Amino acid sequence: MPLPFRQTFARTLDTLVAEARPGETIEAWTFDDAAARRAAERQVAEAGGMARFRSAYKPLVTFFREEPELSGCRCVTVRYPVHPAAPEARFRLEAYPLAAMLAPIPLRLEPLPLGADLHYRVEIERDGGTESHRVFAPNRVAVDHLGTECLTPTGWLRRTRASAGGERSIADSVRGEAGDGARDQSGDPQGARLATDYETLFEAALAAVAGHPWPDAEPQFEELLLRVRIPAADEQLGVGHESLSLAEAMHEELYFSILEWFGARSGRPPGDRRLRPGQIVPEVSVGAGPPGLEVALRPFAVDAAEAPGRFDEADDGPPSPATIAAELDRPGGTAFQVASRAGRPVLARHVAGPDAAVMISAAQHANETTGIAGALAAARVMAPWPDRHFTLCPLENPDGHALHRRLCREHPAHMHHAARYTALGDDLEYREAGPDGTGLYETAIRHEAVRRSGARLHVNLHGYPAHEWTRPLTGYIPRNFALWTIPKGFFLILRHHAGWAGAAEALLDRVTRDLAGIEGLVAWIAAQRRQFEFYAGAVEVRMVNGLPCHVSADDRGVVPVTLITEYPDETIRGDAYRRGVAVQKATVLAAYRAWQAVSGTGLLPGA
Repeated sequence: MPLPFRQTFARTLDTLVAEARPGETIEAWTFDDAAARRAAERQVAEAGGMARFRSAYKPLVTFFREEPELSGCRCVTVRYPVHPAAPEARFRLEAYPLAAMLAPIPLRLEPLPLGADLHYRVEIERDGGTESHRVFAPNRVAVDHLGTECLTPTGWLRRTRASAGGERSIADSVRGEAGDGARDQSGDPQGARLATDYETLFEAALAAVAGHPWPDAEPQFEELLLRVRIPAADEQLGVGHESLSLAEAMHEELYFSILEWFGARSGRPPGDRRLRPGQIVPEVSVGAGPPGLEVALRPFAVDAAEAPGRFDEADDGPPSPATIAAELDRPGGTAFQVASRAGRPVLARHVAGPDAAVMISAAQHANETTGIAGALAAARVMAPWPDRHFTLCPLENPDGHALHRRLCREHPAHMHHAARYTALGDDLEYREAGPDGTGLYETAIRHEAVRRSGARLHVNLHGYPAHEWTRPLTGYIPRNFALWTIPKGFFLILRHHAGWAGAAEALLDRVTRDLAGIEGLVAWIAAQRRQFEFYAGAVEVRMVNGLPCHVSADDRGVVPVTLITEYPDETIRGDAYRRGVAVQKATVLAAYRAWQAVSGTGLLPGA
């Protein structure tokens, strides 16, 4: 059926309350916040029944938030399921960030034998002995939008009623018996899958997109808007930037699932970043009332006029496009620009001098926020240097940046991956020109920077999620991004063309020596990596002067050597944001100084 599509959905908690009967006990797992679940329990009690409504999302974490009393606790041991239909670390990752939540109480995580049972075994050791709990993690093996089987969190229902003699028995009827290609593999005979409003809304959105008569030619649309309303508020966990956010999880699921669906439709291999369907925009709001969904096609949004502000690297968050444009005037040099897919300017400067040129860029992925200010702040420092030579493009993806600002108005702390790529839907670094040489849009700014400056080093500032990234309706762990699920500190990626390994390694040694001198940076990285490995397992990484580094030969770059930063900044504010900006700035300055030294050593091919 052609778009637009609109639908509201009966709220699962409301249905359970309405169907409750005096003397009946209901135990259910739904996708709702704690306050809503407690309110529903009270309503059932007022009707003469009993209810316990738990969270289907991160049930172990919510168990510790809501159920056990931990005073006098000496240690907690959690034995987690290992299911044949899921990655081995799936339920260990799902325990994040329990260790920090329980601190200073020590936490041990141990795997259970491989099997279909989906209960955590929890032991809470106290001075007076040990108490044991079984924490159910309702899941189903389902076939997703790509035809792949995955073990996915789901709703669950157990209903018991008292007999005339006062004994309790499992009710004969349960809602949402396994069907639609799913198999319940819970090891829980006392209940069955409950198809919740949250899951049903997601499935309806995918069906609405799949049912539209899309053209074959890319891009198929300008903006594909998915406006969603759910009644589940974010719940802060009091640990770092972590929260239980069903709104954010829905955004991530809708964006990536629809992108993957268009990818499969195009015949491209999974994860191909050249896919160009258009801009997919899930706008997920939190509000009272039944969940709602609207799917529609829209033209590109038009930005309202905005006066420039005063740029300050100590600001609370990233600057506006008008402020970026004004700040680009400060270093002088020659302005140049190209146009984005949606017609926004991609602005850059060439500040010429006798030094070896360095190309500096940020916001290739526009939801990665600290690089813009880091690049501008570094340019302020370098501009007065008499021999400086660099190009600067602090906002390579203005269409994504505009979307990120729009989405942050309601959810300023979410990661908003819909703003990661361009309005074409692709990753600009992977974009290729058409047969007639046109169609590069934003990517053309890099080619122009190299043409003007002759730069052979590109410092490319990036970031990644500052809090846990999940996709709970398609297996929990984000597909193709399993190593990016939880923060692991700042690290560097170095790519070089064949024959440039010597220069690249010399650059890396100098840059990491400089960065290791930043007070507290190496210790913070080590702490973040310990946390990451506690849940994800050990990951082999090369350490250079105390910093994790990934080095590879790669001829894809427009210059021979590319240094990429990765700082956990999606999406941080305040002091955390300012610390990220400082590290990005320091990396640019260190790389510039190091490249001048390396360029004079004879390590560059042809030198």
